[in-house]
Amino acid sequence: MPVQLNHTIVHSKNKRESAEFLARILDLEVGDEWGPFIPVELSNGVTLDFATTPEEPIAIQHYAFLVTEAEFDGIFQRIQDAGLTYYADPHRERPGEINHNDGGRGVYFMDPAGHALEAITRPYGGGES
Repeated sequence: MPVQLNHTIVHSKNKRESAEFLARILDLEVGDEWGPFIPVELSNGVTLDFATTPEEPIAIQHYAFLVTEAEFDGIFQRIQDAGLTYYADPHRERPGEINHNDGGRGVYFMDPAGHALEAITRPYGGGES
């Protein structure tokens, strides 16, 4: 079997809030709590396991999600409906915009713990989605 990412732990201030936020924006399901984790499974089988941590501040991570054009439309609409600030760039210098890198579309936004989330319709470097 080739090497595959199976799961990763996402530290959060409130695991339920963060898991439900991501699931709502990406139109995914929140899994059943398992030990200290609340999982959100992506379509490729990778699970983001949300865990509440007492660490302050939380080490900010970046999570990028490759989505279809139709999924992007839904995600972007839910970002707007939630009144979230969104950006065209990772440095948050272009608020209220999306990007069109590599012929696709991309948007950056923050989760409740401060992690930088990104939805893109094309992988960087011009690869096919």
